[in-house]
Amino acid sequence: MSRYDLSRDELAELLGDLPPYRTNQLWEGLYGRFAEPTELRELPRALRARLAALPKFAPALDVEGERTADAGETLKWLLRLADGGRIEAVLLHHPRRSTVCVSSQAGCAMACTFCATGDAGLLRQLSTGEIVEQVVLAARAARRAGRRLDHVVFMGMGEPLANFGNVWRAIERIIDDIGVAARHVTVSTVGVIPGIRRLAAAPRQVNLAVSLHAANDTLRNGLVPLNRRYPLGDLVAACADYFAATHRRISFEWALIAGVNDTDSDADELAALSRELHAHVNLMPLNPTPGGIGRGLVGSPRRRVLAFQGRLADKGVNATVRRARGRAIEAACGQLATVRGQALPAVSAGHLGPSGADATPASRR
Repeated sequence: MSRYDLSRDELAELLGDLPPYRTNQLWEGLYGRFAEPTELRELPRALRARLAALPKFAPALDVEGERTADAGETLKWLLRLADGGRIEAVLLHHPRRSTVCVSSQAGCAMACTFCATGDAGLLRQLSTGEIVEQVVLAARAARRAGRRLDHVVFMGMGEPLANFGNVWRAIERIIDDIGVAARHVTVSTVGVIPGIRRLAAAPRQVNLAVSLHAANDTLRNGLVPLNRRYPLGDLVAACADYFAATHRRISFEWALIAGVNDTDSDADELAALSRELHAHVNLMPLNPTPGGIGRGLVGSPRRRVLAFQGRLADKGVNATVRRARGRAIEAACGQLATVRGQALPAVSAGHLGPSGADATPASRR
């Protein structure tokens, strides 16, 4: 359990007979200043010591490793959970924003062909507090760098919409208490239709990114096994309902795999779906993972990526090529995973899905 699992009422109960303003001070310290209890000088010293000694108020995430890339602009943490499980989170600084890519599950059950996280299987759901604590960790790191964390993407380990309740409660805390704008929160999914419909009906309108990777059922069944349960026709209908309910433009994530989903016909199929939903397309060559390489999957060369983007543009689709961030430290899309408590070993050559953070748009060249 994380201290960030506690509601304001539960926090007040933890403080016992102390006046309500102490609860407000503690809450603001945790969510507004990202402080440890010992750092809250407005609280009496005895109370700070008591909070620091409470097991249920201890941090739920232990930083076991931190790696940096891109001249320090990308940071990846290996985080140990209280039960011994491991997850990873990534902070990405851009010229005008700082984004944290958080995990929603320890492992993942979606088993996408090219994803390192899916190769490990699902260990368990993360609690609301374990998700929020990742955001707080990143916010503290951003502040140390003189930056403000202002974007949160659920594109780390796990399928967010398979852990909807905890993810949504975390989103509420992120918006209401940490202060990240709803329009700067993005939830990624490989196509969990019940979760998309719940997200559409939720009181806050956040962004939806669908890890598509194929625009016909035959190919997508092989790349994203969940497609056999929720085929493209049903997924497109759910996305259309989401757009109608929220008026938020949907993004399609497409990892370009050489000789698999990077042909002109693939672009034409994707264009048809994208126009129907007024969707934006994010393109990136497949990032290297052991599982992908073992299956002979590698990213498309840049020339093919730009040709694919150009064909989409010719058909009236807005498509962005994303520059891979953190690939050198296995922090890019699809690369987040741990094996027996350690980060996966580095590989030399490409997956994607809700598992990893890439993400700097590169303009069409």
